[in-house]
Amino acid sequence: MIELKRIIEAVLFSSSRPLKLKMLVKKLAIYSSEEVLHALEELIEEYSHSDRAIEIVIVSGGYQMRTKIIFREWVSKFVKEREIGLTRPMLEALSLIAYKQPITKREVDMIRGVDSTRMIKQLLERKLIEIAGRTDDFGKPIVFRTTETFLEVYGLKDIGDLPTLKEIEALEN
Repeated sequence: MIELKRIIEAVLFSSSRPLKLKMLVKKLAIYSSEEVLHALEELIEEYSHSDRAIEIVIVSGGYQMRTKIIFREWVSKFVKEREIGLTRPMLEALSLIAYKQPITKREVDMIRGVDSTRMIKQLLERKLIEIAGRTDDFGKPIVFRTTETFLEVYGLKDIGDLPTLKEIEALEN
């Protein structure tokens, strides 16, 4: 088990993207899925109860080593963070899509009160949203949803990790 934990630790450290359990199990085929999951759980526990500046988190359905948020200011002096560069209108459209997905462009436009074509195009280009299919409504409009990249960029395990309206309102008070 110690060897497996060290292997997983090295792989997580070396990866720039979250690694899904399925991928880890596939690549570490000499170990059972239960062994890999158990090793991951132990590593997460070890990192969370240590004085290390790094933690292992579940992001976008996968596992990733990340610097603890309390060290963000220091790390930013040495490492340029990936800048998302979203404008306020892009954030509005992205928020609507994240909270109401799947959602059509028309619905986004109606809520925002302006045309969102350019915002949606830019969010698609940044791979923060994707086409999720079409509705059965007249004209079969396209519906959008957030992507795994969205979850990864914002450090979310899944869409259920988004703050609720009550949590957002509590921050404002």
